[in-house]
Amino acid sequence: MQRNRILLLGSLTLGMLFSMTACKKESVDVEEENEIITTVKLNFTAGGTTQSFVFNDPDGDGGNAPLKFDNISLKANTTYTLTVELMDESKNPAQDITKEVQTESDEHLFVFTPSPSNLLTYTYGDKDARNLPIGLTGTVKTGAAGSGKLKVQLRHQPPINGKDVKDGTPTPGSDDVNLDFNLSVQ
Repeated sequence: MQRNRILLLGSLTLGMLFSMTACKKESVDVEEENEIITTVKLNFTAGGTTQSFVFNDPDGDGGNAPLKFDNISLKANTTYTLTVELMDESKNPAQDITKEVQTESDEHLFVFTPSPSNLLTYTYGDKDARNLPIGLTGTVKTGAAGSGKLKVQLRHQPPINGKDVKDGTPTPGSDDVNLDFNLSVQ
């Protein structure tokens, strides 16, 4: 008899706990997934002439080597307008990820890091609704002739637990894109 009461009481307690937790809403936001980007196209325009440099890896990270990974070659002591185009060609039809990054600009930041640093400087030309940089367009000023690398990163910085994390720096978030282009300034 005592054993039946304990079993009944235990069952009722478990049932109440289950019903309370089943109705409880999840309060933690799930972090959004990174974008799938198979093609990055950098368009440098100066004096009415545009040079485009492309990274293309149709099967994405891992798998086969990229089909195209251009070397960037720019003129010394020149000012360029830089625009970036992004595609996901792993889907049919291919998706223009540039529009998605623009739409979700409060969650994205491009970072352009030359090495050595005197090869060029980058100035952001676009901002999100909170007046923080995006980097889909900007100005590049090359320095004296030299060669090195241009690291191009697209940082994905979605809100966590409903709080914005994008602060205009590359620190928060994770990489949607992280490429090291060979760079020659002549």
